[in-house]
Formats: sequence, C-alpha cells, structure tokens
Amino acid sequence: MKKTHGPALLAASATALSLALAACSSGTGAAKAAGGGAANSDGSPKTLRIGYQLIPNGDLVVKDQRWLEKALPNTRITWSRFDSGGDVNTAMIAGSIDIGLAGSSPVTKGLSAPLNIRYKVPWIFDVIGENEALVARKATGIAGLKGKKIATPFSSTSHYSLLAALQDAGLKETDVKIVDLEPPDIQAAWTRGDIDAAYVWTPVLSALEKTGKVLVTSKDLAAKGKVTADLAVVRTAFADKYPKALSVWLQQEDRAIKLIRSDKATAAAAVGRQLNVPPDEASKQIDQLVLLDGRQQAGAQYLGTAARPGAFAQNLYSAAQFLKAQNKIPAVPDLSVFQHGLASKELGDASLG
Repeated sequence: MKKTHGPALLAASATALSLALAACSSGTGAAKAAGGGAANSDGSPKTLRIGYQLIPNGDLVVKDQRWLEKALPNTRITWSRFDSGGDVNTAMIAGSIDIGLAGSSPVTKGLSAPLNIRYKVPWIFDVIGENEALVARKATGIAGLKGKKIATPFSSTSHYSLLAALQDAGLKETDVKIVDLEPPDIQAAWTRGDIDAAYVWTPVLSALEKTGKVLVTSKDLAAKGKVTADLAVVRTAFADKYPKALSVWLQQEDRAIKLIRSDKATAAAAVGRQLNVPPDEASKQIDQLVLLDGRQQAGAQYLGTAARPGAFAQNLYSAAQFLKAQNKIPAVPDLSVFQHGLASKELGDASLG
C-alpha cells in the first residue's frame, strides 16, 4: 500500500512523540521512539513495544500471564497503556510502539488519508458488544438528548457509534454538544455533573451505569449494520523484519482466547487483576464481547487468507464511507486499501489451530 506524506501528516509527526508519551499513563514500560529496531543474534527483536488498553479481552490475559516474556526470552517486552485508539494512532505515527490496540474507527482513519499510517491488522481482539454503550442521566430515549452535552473519546469506536446512534434517532450532530474526553475524564466529568450523557466502554461504562441508564449499546448498533471491533495494528516495518516474533505474538493471543473458553475462572482472574476488579466482574465484562480464535479470524467473514482477504475489509470500507459523510476524513479510500491493510498472510503464517 502506497503512502503519501501530506502537510497534516508532517505536522502530526512533528508533535506525535511528545503526545504519544503523554498518553502512556501506566504499564511495565513507557513507549520509546528509539527502541524496537535492533535485532538479537537469533533474529528476534531486542525490544517489542506494545500499546494496550484496559479492555477485558485476551490481550490482558497475555499481559498478566507474561506469556510473551516467556516465549521471547531474548526480547524486552514493554507494555504501555493508552486510553484511546486515537492516541495509539499518534504513537504509531511517531514510531514509538510496534503493536497496539485500536478500535475499528481509528484504524479506518489511520489507513485513510491524510494519516496513511504504515500499519496493518493481524488480529481482531474482539467484536464490540454490550461493553460499549450510550448512557444518560435522565433521558428515556436518544431523541431526548437534543441540546444535551455528551462526552466520548473523539476518533474512537464509541465516537463512531455515537454518531451512528444519533443518526438512527433522527438527530444531527449539531443537535447535541459532543465533547472530547478520554474515559477517565468522562468518569470524573460524570461525577461532577458536567455532562448529561456519554458513549464509552468498560470499565468506565460500568461505573456510569450505577447512576445512569443505557440507551443503546454497540451490540444494538451492530444488528443495524454498524459493527465495531477492537483491532491489533502492527507497524508494517516490524512485521516485515520480524515475522517470527509476530507469529509468536499471534500464538499467545490465540492461546488467551482458548484459555477464556476452557478455563474461564483463571482467565477472569487474570483480567480482573489488570482491571483491578473482582474476577466475577471481570467475567461479566468478558461476556459482553465477542471473542474469536485464530481459526475463526482466518475465515471469510473476518481477516481471511493471503489469497482471499476477508470481508472485514468491507466493514472498514463502510466505516470510511460513514466517516466521510460525517466529515471526519476527506475522502474514502479504495476497498483495496483496506484489503491490503489486513495482515491475512501473517495470520496464516502463525499456524493457529
């Protein structure tokens, strides 16, 4: 996939490093722009820099169990926490992480102009369901939010879903006041009474539900054709240079899904430790997601194969059409851009059973 470097990307690159580092609020290692490029004598990377989010999927199991650290003993694994996919895009532009988690909406933007980020999708962490939702203080329906202040992280799957929900309810974006807040800031603003509603994901969603009412979930919107997902993105340069390391990473993610299915208690305890919630709450949050193993992801409905890219490219293309209609991107790329953006070959090379 060819890439053009327009003024917007050049400007973003000039500031991206400081923004990306500021976004990493915790983790076992901060993202470093200089790392991740050198190789060990065995061909493995000296450093693998991962950007994760607090979403109750298999990635948190891999992190908690330190499977990557054991599978790649000569590689220093760093985990840096991000609060949104927009921040992950910024870090990718800066070259400060190698693999990250971003929602399908920010990935669609990342693969589109003017960003044209050199990354691709090797894994679907989850198809978003009831773990993302629009919750309000008093409104009994979405139409009742007219004139109200609604918070969501801009360029996230929640932002995309909020716009879709408003459109479905017959409201224009200008009929409400949408404010850009990261999940922790949404919770603080909700507590202060500064916002009337929010579209956000767990665990913040769970906190808001205690005093608010869910009006629509991403599962509801998916049934109407507005499917969203949490995706892995890997720098193309990293995938090309370290295919074996990427295969190992994919194998651990697949292993996590199989653990969730075979030993839910152990998996929920691991996710709970990462989210700082009891295992039963973690288990409930896991159940709000649709989790796919490697075999399913290689199917025609999702990432597909090297010879035949999966239909998920069409999902990203449809998201781009919606974002263009909302003036969030300047143009809709060709479908081939999203087909090339699926790392179907790399998924197949990982030999997941």
